[in-house]
Amino acid sequence: LPVKKKPRTFYSTEQVEELEKMFQEDHYPDNEKRREIAAVVGVTPQRILVWFQNRRAKWRKLQKLSIKGNRKYPASSA
Repeated sequence: LPVKKKPRTFYSTEQVEELEKMFQEDHYPDNEKRREIAAVVGVTPQRILVWFQNRRAKWRKLQKLSIKGNRKYPASSA
């Protein structure tokens, strides 16, 4: 039997801004916090869980790129 995937969730600008604000406060919200965020944003806690997983992956990738960039152009010590 084919696995049914959930349809992609599209977030409004306001929802993304709220999620980003929450991400700045805490990268790993617990179950209770996810439920609170879900109520504010208007999606299920499961969607919040997935959004944070994806956002952390993006954050780690950006961290890795910025470290690479710093190594490429090291600050000259005079």
